[in-house]
Amino acid sequence: MLIMWRQLFKFNKTDRAWHLPVVAGCCVAVPLLLGLLYNDIEAGKLASIGALVILYIQSNRLVNRMMILMVCGFGFIFSFAIGVVFSFNAWLTPLMLALYTFGVHYSLNRLELIRPPGNFFFIMVASIAISIPHHLKEIAYSIGNFSIGVMIACMIGLFYSILVLRGVTNEPDVMIVKKNTYVNITESIIFSVMVGISLLVAILLKLENPYWVPISCMAVMQGVTTKHVWTRAMQRVLGTFVGLGLAWFILQLNMTPLGICFSILLLQTIVEFLVVRNYGVAVIFISMLTLFLAESNINLIESPNHLIAARFLDILIGSAIGAIGGWMLYHEHIHFFTKKQILKTKVIIKRYRH
Repeated sequence: MLIMWRQLFKFNKTDRAWHLPVVAGCCVAVPLLLGLLYNDIEAGKLASIGALVILYIQSNRLVNRMMILMVCGFGFIFSFAIGVVFSFNAWLTPLMLALYTFGVHYSLNRLELIRPPGNFFFIMVASIAISIPHHLKEIAYSIGNFSIGVMIACMIGLFYSILVLRGVTNEPDVMIVKKNTYVNITESIIFSVMVGISLLVAILLKLENPYWVPISCMAVMQGVTTKHVWTRAMQRVLGTFVGLGLAWFILQLNMTPLGICFSILLLQTIVEFLVVRNYGVAVIFISMLTLFLAESNINLIESPNHLIAARFLDILIGSAIGAIGGWMLYHEHIHFFTKKQILKTKVIIKRYRH
């Protein structure tokens, strides 16, 4: 227990470049400022969520980096489009999100694109798209705004990479853990089932913005061991409590839309600086950032008290479900049982074919 508490407040060393958090903040801020300029801040916020694809900058080779970034950008747009298309039937969305989570997790592992942030933002984008109210006529408009954010991030990523990769020839050694097919399938099933259940629970409880629950569930399940999962769950709950308290205090200052835009810029930069060093401290600012970014300005300004209380409940429920899912991810008996059932199914299919 003492070791776990030390982990909560331990700052890890990292070789992440100091300027990458600044670039991430700029990518999120540019769409916001454009939205403010054209008097459509909500469209700017939607584009800013798409601009989070900049977090998938990988590789020290320019061509490889841009290929990965553009593929992830396409994945972001596809995730958002899938979410929007299936958002019109609330009871179908948990099944759809579960199947999509399975596909994303399985595919990323097969393609060996499992470096952080991994599958998290693809599922986050789909969850948000599912839960945001849409009108049929506005589907193309929403996807277009989201895609603009992705394109802005890719353009900034290109110029940034040209500057920082000048003269860099060596690719750093990165240890990639290859998972066998059965482990990958088992993990994909557990991820998909728990994310689907989390959204279903949010719908059954009639929560205002149900996407917070599967997002919190996914965030907790990113742990690499059972202990790490439980540590992340504790960090998320404690960090969220502090972060939402700070957000409530800031919202009492009657912030203008411009003030919210600059707050998002600052918070995104801080989050990217802290997230690789201490997740618990980073969650404080992640909670504030996601609140400002995902919620409408009207709700932020007019009903901050109700908003803060509702978000804490959502994140508490999601973190609890994620902790259970994390325990299942690293439970040997579950993996053995799943592998056994898969092998049985293969034998039955072969017999049926013959």
